[in-house]
Amino acid sequence: MIGELGQFALLLALAVAVAQAVLPLWGAQRGHWRWMALAQPLAAVGFVLLSTALAALVASFVQVDTSLAYVAANASQELPLGYRITATWGGHEGSLLLWAWMLSAWGALVAARSAVLPAAFAARVQGVLGIVAAGFLAFIAFTSNPFGRLLPAPTEGRDLNPLLQDPGMAAHPPLLYLGYVGFAVGFAFAVAALLEDELSPRWTRWARPWVLAAWSALTAGIGLGSFWAYYELGWGGFWFWDAVENAAFMPWLLGTALIHSLAVAEKRPGFLRWSLLLALLSFSLSLLGTFLVRSGVVSSVHAFASDPARGLFILALLAVSVGGSLALYAWRAHRAPPAERFQLGSRESLLLLNNLLLATATATVLLGTLYPLAAEVLGGLRLSVGAPYFDTVFPPLMLPLVALMVLGPRVPWARARWAGLRRWLPVALGALAAAAALALGLQASLWTAAGLAAGLWAWGGTVLLAWQQRRAWRQELPLWLAHAGVAVFVLGVTLVRSLEQTHDLQLAPGEQARVGAQGLVFQRLEAVNGPNYRAARATLSWQRDGAAPLQLEPEKRVYGRRQMVMTEAAISRGPWRDVYVSLGDAAADGRWALRVQIKPFMSWVWAGVLAMTAGGLWAVAARRRRPAPAPQQLEPTPLSVPTLSTP
Repeated sequence: MIGELGQFALLLALAVAVAQAVLPLWGAQRGHWRWMALAQPLAAVGFVLLSTALAALVASFVQVDTSLAYVAANASQELPLGYRITATWGGHEGSLLLWAWMLSAWGALVAARSAVLPAAFAARVQGVLGIVAAGFLAFIAFTSNPFGRLLPAPTEGRDLNPLLQDPGMAAHPPLLYLGYVGFAVGFAFAVAALLEDELSPRWTRWARPWVLAAWSALTAGIGLGSFWAYYELGWGGFWFWDAVENAAFMPWLLGTALIHSLAVAEKRPGFLRWSLLLALLSFSLSLLGTFLVRSGVVSSVHAFASDPARGLFILALLAVSVGGSLALYAWRAHRAPPAERFQLGSRESLLLLNNLLLATATATVLLGTLYPLAAEVLGGLRLSVGAPYFDTVFPPLMLPLVALMVLGPRVPWARARWAGLRRWLPVALGALAAAAALALGLQASLWTAAGLAAGLWAWGGTVLLAWQQRRAWRQELPLWLAHAGVAVFVLGVTLVRSLEQTHDLQLAPGEQARVGAQGLVFQRLEAVNGPNYRAARATLSWQRDGAAPLQLEPEKRVYGRRQMVMTEAAISRGPWRDVYVSLGDAAADGRWALRVQIKPFMSWVWAGVLAMTAGGLWAVAARRRRPAPAPQQLEPTPLSVPTLSTP
């Protein structure tokens, strides 16, 4: 009966979400405090019900209840217990339930912290979250039910996709959804602000910690997904400009612009309209990513479903959310306070340029992602827009943005006074000289030199800024961490793209070969059996001059139930380089194909992502430590319930 319990909890959660979508909004509109007061309890009840549904699905996977069609398609008795749990969100239906559960968790957290918000505003926020929840719960209940029965039940399940049988899958989807869904909170705050009689910038202060938390989770989720692709897929890359990767990247770009706008909008009302629009579009792009992953319009290892009917349902949700919110913005945004005057070269102008560059970068990614789909639908043309397009148009937009990171915090508000930046001239000249020397030594391209210059300038400028502001380190540490993370990331990507080497070899056990200045010995090959796979494992010795040899053990696995062949790469990681070895197929003469890749400074890419995430989380924690404003009290008003006789 566990499946029926989950089904019942899911349907009750849908009913609660509908009530949450209607009653608080109606109460805020009519001034009925009792209906407004229902917002927080309804959010809590919805969270409890969806927690029950998710727990029921996890229990069904642990027991491998193959009478549930979703469990039978994604689990087996041979699957280890840890992967049975993560298989809960390994397919379309379960991942959507996790999506809805996280939305309810965000709503419950907002409800728990809503004592500092005016009663009507808090009710509107919960009402908007209820509308989003009701739409997705209806989608789950009517088109993507994870509790659908399969009778007669098969004796064994099909097993989890081998690509997802990895520890990274325990954290990557939850973090990604935490970021996706977290932007729904910023969206709800923006819509609630637009529905208010007076469009006050106070909402930006209330929304900022939630948006920062969502941005941090999305940063970690994208980084972990890239890390998973790097070590799991066997090709040695970490970003392919895949349509589904882009679907996560676009809300991150706009979210980055949003957190900068929210930081100043309360004191600089000129950024209030920017904050409203960015909050609406960030979540709209999250919904677009959900559509791309689940509609079947793109082919990707990250995609979940290929059912056009489901895609149409999400497309309808997307149209209502985007169309409705943008129409509301066009109708009400003119009531925002007028923008103050500022000079070109002031901090406001640099923040405006920051937003424009990030918005333009988002538009270029959106164009490259959707243009092939539009060309196929409208003209029947099958086009491919890949890395060459993105690698050409993206760096010219991002490198100036990296340079602005250093100047922005040091330029005064309203006035363009650059005299105080003279002390930064040695940093700029040093970055340019070092980049030129490195580029010449590496015989690198102009874009490589520009990337090195931007990364060194951002790193040196952030260190100098941290030294100058060291007395206020508690308040400024989030900015230092995030900006230093961007600098390290840019340096890592630039260097690994410029210096990486690939060597394709054919070796039999007992043979050896030279790889650059190092030696590789194929010591032995053995057959191994895993819990639900069998594999050929090669043991290789990486010979280094003056150091102990490294042992690498790449595998070629065959998963029996899915009949899928997987490459498990062996990676030796270090602060200065990774050695990446993948095992190919055997030839008729007994030699095995080996691909050896040397990736200098690869760890800097991951260090940059960690630093950016840490900066965002520290900013959230720092804001929570600040004293909260006095709570807003509810003012009782008579409750008038409409009747049929009411004119």
